[in-house]
Amino acid sequence: MKPYLRGLALAYGLIQAATGCKSEPVDARPDRTVEEFVLRMQRVHGDPKTARPAFDLLWSEAKRNLAERAKRASSVVGRKVAPEEMLAPSRFTLRYTPRRYDARIEGDWAIVTMAGEVADGQRHDVKCVREDGSWRVVLDLPPLPPIQKRSEDAAEL
Repeated sequence: MKPYLRGLALAYGLIQAATGCKSEPVDARPDRTVEEFVLRMQRVHGDPKTARPAFDLLWSEAKRNLAERAKRASSVVGRKVAPEEMLAPSRFTLRYTPRRYDARIEGDWAIVTMAGEVADGQRHDVKCVREDGSWRVVLDLPPLPPIQKRSEDAAEL
């Protein structure tokens, strides 16, 4: 084989090997999931298109809660409100820039400690759960109260 053909074959093989390697999914490890969730939430500025990727990393209970909130909001505003629109970026502010994410895993649950540059006061624990083989961020939301209905007598007043 001529030298330039050997070089082309080698280059082709390296390209195939590089593109054949798959990177680890962001939700394969709890620490990586939390880091990605933080990055995605920082991009949310009231746009459902940027909120959806952050919403996708939440655990199922938070998704159900936000879906019910969206349903209630839809009936108030008169248009369909998507569950991811319930993620309020103004409620998500970081007091420091996380530099490290360390996970402690126990079965299908994990605690991810986010740490900043300063040891004191720059730590926060985030709970995660493994659902269907993927790690999800546990966002504890207050339960919604039942919808109160007027009694028949109140309608006559």
